[in-house]
Amino acid sequence: MNKLKGIHHVTAITSSAEKIYAFFTFILGLRLVKKTINQDDINTYHLFFADDVGSPGTDVTFFDFQGINKHEKGTDEISRIGLRVKSDEAIDYWIKRFDFYKVHYQEKVLFDRKTIFFEDFDGQEYALISDQNIKGVAGGVPWKKGPVPDEYAIIGLGPIFLRIRDIDKIDLVLTSYLGMMSIKKNGNLTLYEMGQGGNGASVIVEESNLSRSWQGYGGVHHVAFRIEDEEELYDWINHLNKIKARHSGFVDRFYFKSLYTRLYPNILFEFATEGPGFIDDQEEYEFLGEKLALPPKFRNKREEIEKIVRPINTVRSNLDIKKEVLS
Repeated sequence: MNKLKGIHHVTAITSSAEKIYAFFTFILGLRLVKKTINQDDINTYHLFFADDVGSPGTDVTFFDFQGINKHEKGTDEISRIGLRVKSDEAIDYWIKRFDFYKVHYQEKVLFDRKTIFFEDFDGQEYALISDQNIKGVAGGVPWKKGPVPDEYAIIGLGPIFLRIRDIDKIDLVLTSYLGMMSIKKNGNLTLYEMGQGGNGASVIVEESNLSRSWQGYGGVHHVAFRIEDEEELYDWINHLNKIKARHSGFVDRFYFKSLYTRLYPNILFEFATEGPGFIDDQEEYEFLGEKLALPPKFRNKREEIEKIVRPINTVRSNLDIKKEVLS
């Protein structure tokens, strides 16, 4: 079995593409690197927020499915999205920032790491975690033209949280099927790591007896793990076949190649390749995320798609966004 390298991206569901764009851009300071459609539902936006260049391991992405109900929190779900900052000092900055922008938050210490739990307007749950004294998979590049000073900026995905009823089964999935290691326990929480470890290659499992969750806006759709390339993707297909796990087979998402499976009930895992990435023939670095980008198989339908999805103004190259130093 090839080793997973870390978290590739997390995809969640939002009630408003416009509101999540404003929240991630102007409050969290992540860069919209791709504004495209859900490739399985062209009525739906797919927004990719990441570091300055859209590095693997830094993406939080959103669907805005129309008519969907609100997420009901419970067990057997991806319960919280982790994000990383470089230091404890950065956490202190974010406390001031959340106070300033009136974002609901709680200060925590998780596995000796300074942490902030917070929520967006949908009640989507996040954790901002310090990398101080934590070795492991490298973070990304702060958005150079974003509102957060580089030394305090979010540099990628942190641990992904699972809320689980059957702890023995998820332990089997994470260790035996996916090759992770159980690192440490703290009460009803267990920390797992993959690859080089660290915040960008971690899963935190919470044991719970709540009723099963129900997917909707304000909840997570799936988590993707990083793999090197297409060759490794086929190795994982063979591995899933050997353990008799149902899966999607090879899926070409253009920006990366993918494979999907549900190794644990109600939770969708994806394997995604490191490339090709988000800087492509449609958008140069300077203008990432500013226009509706379509993978090649949809480009002959652009006129039809642009009539279906409402326009959202995501142009930032003409804005003078100041770095916000809060005292």
